[in-house]
This record gives sequence, C-alpha cells and structure tokens, in this order.
Amino acid sequence: MGGVQRAALIVCQTQLQFSLSMLILLLALQAFHVAFLALHDWIPLGRLNDVRAVRDENPAGKLLIGTVITTSLFVPPLIAGLRHVHGPWPGWVWIWLWVAYGLLFVGEIQAWWWPYFMGASEKTVERYRVMFGGTHAFLRPRHGIRINTLHFALHTLTLATLVVLAIERI
Repeated sequence: MGGVQRAALIVCQTQLQFSLSMLILLLALQAFHVAFLALHDWIPLGRLNDVRAVRDENPAGKLLIGTVITTSLFVPPLIAGLRHVHGPWPGWVWIWLWVAYGLLFVGEIQAWWWPYFMGASEKTVERYRVMFGGTHAFLRPRHGIRINTLHFALHTLTLATLVVLAIERI
C-alpha cells in the first residue's frame, strides 16, 4: 500500500469528536444548505428570489436535474452527522464535508464574487439581471452584477461552515 493510500485510510478510520455547541452549529448549517439547495429555485420567498425568472432562463428538467445533483452532495454527510450525533463522527464524513463545502465555496466565488469584482461577459450579466434583477439586494451593483441577499446569505453560511470545520479540526 502506497503512502497516499495509507494516509487516506488513516484519515477515514479517524473519528471526530465535536463539542456540543459546534456540533449543533455544524448540523444547523448543513440543514440550511440542504434546504436552500433543494428549495430556493422552486419555492417563492418573496423578494428574496424570483422563481418564475429562474424557470424562464432554465428548462424545468435541467433545473430539476441540477437541484437533485447539487443537493445530493450535501445530504449524506448531514444524515451521517445526525446518525452519529451522540458519538464520534467517522473520518470520511470530515473529508466529505471539506470537499463538498470547499467546492461549493469555490463555485460561489466563481459564479458570483469574481464577476462582481472583476467583471463578466455581457451574456452572464444579462442572465443574472433576468434571473435576479427583481430580487432584494443590499450591495450596490458592480460590473453589472448585483449579488442578491439570498445568495449573500448562502455564501456567508458556506464560509461559516468551513470555519466551523477548521476550528473543530484544530
């Protein structure tokens, strides 16, 4: 067995013990993410989202497949966390959480913050304007991109999830 395989096996066999407050916080953050990813394109939330505009830009089948795939990446570690709420978590859960939330955060930066600060194509600016132009936002537009309040909350809570994971791993 190679060094990388041995290291991966050790990490996967390691069990994590969280403090109760951090465990509750981590599970709450995970539950928020699963609910957000599953529902934000389907259930109207007043001025926080525009379900009709999102559906006009994305065929229902494509939107459904995207929702199922994205949400399914975050359900297993939430279920595992709830299953092991009274005991240590298996190491694979920690790896899954870091990979899933790390990729989510990189995607959020790529999809929202990079275009906001650095600019985006006219096509992207127009697409975002159509889908999110009628939603609530408190940040001023930059380069034609307006980060709405709902996505700002998602990004903030994704970062908070990564911070909790980092604190508990130290």
